[in-house]
Amino acid sequence: MQEFITFNEIDTIKLGEKTARLLKPGDIIALEGDLGTGKTVFVKGVAMGLEIGEHVTSPTFNIVHSYESNSVTLHHFDVYRVNDEDDLFEIGFEEYLYKGDICIIEWADLIKNMLPDNTIWIKLQRTDDNPEQRIITIRGLESI
Repeated sequence: MQEFITFNEIDTIKLGEKTARLLKPGDIIALEGDLGTGKTVFVKGVAMGLEIGEHVTSPTFNIVHSYESNSVTLHHFDVYRVNDEDDLFEIGFEEYLYKGDICIIEWADLIKNMLPDNTIWIKLQRTDDNPEQRIITIRGLESI
């Protein structure tokens, strides 16, 4: 397990970029954290690190947005509004997980039982010290 402290959005994006350099096709990243802790900001950094030129936004109402670079496809999920697992089955969620692309899932703790054991878990938390500061804990990924 690795723990990082970021002091603003730029730091969180940079950590996402560094994380992206260690990812490989087929990796699944589960993001945990309260509303406004920077999950989508972190995904923006991962997308930058994967050389995805598109603007990344939260797929809150769409469930998934997909982005492509020259070397990899990134599927960005937000399962906060998913009422039950059937909603995910309808969009082919499991197919996304196992087709060799990189998947990042916001609010992944809500569907923990649907994710494989080798999922990389990243938790974002606010601190009491500074409203912009975050503690970001990464489990299941080699050292950054």
